Amino acid sequence: MEAQALHQFTSHINGKNAVVTIYPDRVEWLKPRGVSGGKVTAGIMTAGLSMLATGVKNGKSGTEMIPIKAMSSVTTRRDGMLNSFVSVITTGNTVDFRVSHKEAAIVKETLTRLMLGTHDSQSTAVAPEAVPAPNAAPDIAAQLHQLAALRDAGILTDDEFSAKKAQLLERL
Repeated sequence: MEAQALHQFTSHINGKNAVVTIYPDRVEWLKPRGVSGGKVTAGIMTAGLSMLATGVKNGKSGTEMIPIKAMSSVTTRRDGMLNSFVSVITTGNTVDFRVSHKEAAIVKETLTRLMLGTHDSQSTAVAPEAVPAPNAAPDIAAQLHQLAALRDAGILTDDEFSAKKAQLLERL
């Protein structure tokens, strides 16, 4: 079963716009294929012959992913008046997502809470354990009536009845 997306945004990653989705267990982004500036320049300079020969589409497309458990830190830093970088730091790698300042705050908070295990999506509704009811106090009067019935039926002697009666009354 596919996990539900918690947050989705568009970010500028390594020179290309990418759609980034945060899930409870990972961050994924899809980098669309595009035409590089160099390819366009070469196409203009060769009157389109280079693009005809090599094709219009190049660039790498695909999905990349970082598991939440692989993240060691999430930081933000301003990038001008409108944007910020959200840096996701893992062992041996850092990925920078460039977004608006407001979006950066949301992304950082979401990822931080996921890393700490405090995000609402991670709480599992666990029913409180049933607390055993305290043992009901024995009904001394009922037990005395049973003992008397056993004595009257001849199953218990008077001495046995008296000894059991004394035991029951000690519990009070």
